[in-house]
Amino acid sequence: MNYRIADFIVRIKNSALARRKEVVLPFSNLNKEVGQVLVKQGFLESIKEEKDGANKILKAVIKYENRIPVLTDVMVISKPSLRVYEDAKGIREIEKHGKKTVIVSTSQGVMTGKQAIKKGVGGEIIFAIW
Repeated sequence: MNYRIADFIVRIKNSALARRKEVVLPFSNLNKEVGQVLVKQGFLESIKEEKDGANKILKAVIKYENRIPVLTDVMVISKPSLRVYEDAKGIREIEKHGKKTVIVSTSQGVMTGKQAIKKGVGGEIIFAIW
């Protein structure tokens, strides 16, 4: 897999659409940080780091409300072939369009677009989730 973060988020989306309760994900520090942001935003119930033999994995528990997954869709914005970087003003413009939550990788860590705007920092826009 060339782009681990896209694989991570698409696995979560597909598991939610298939009505799975848990999903096993590949471990990386970026995946772990994004998972923690998704837990804070209410898309996941929890994310845990576990050992599977010699490898580390992440186990995520998907959040449901009335048997309907909270996470409905994902749009990967930044790709290996086209990285998308925005400042705080550009992130505000992207967040205006609809009820999407934008996840941004900044110099201060992974955070939502609203948090990045509040802190006045920009960075790579990884994906939008709703």
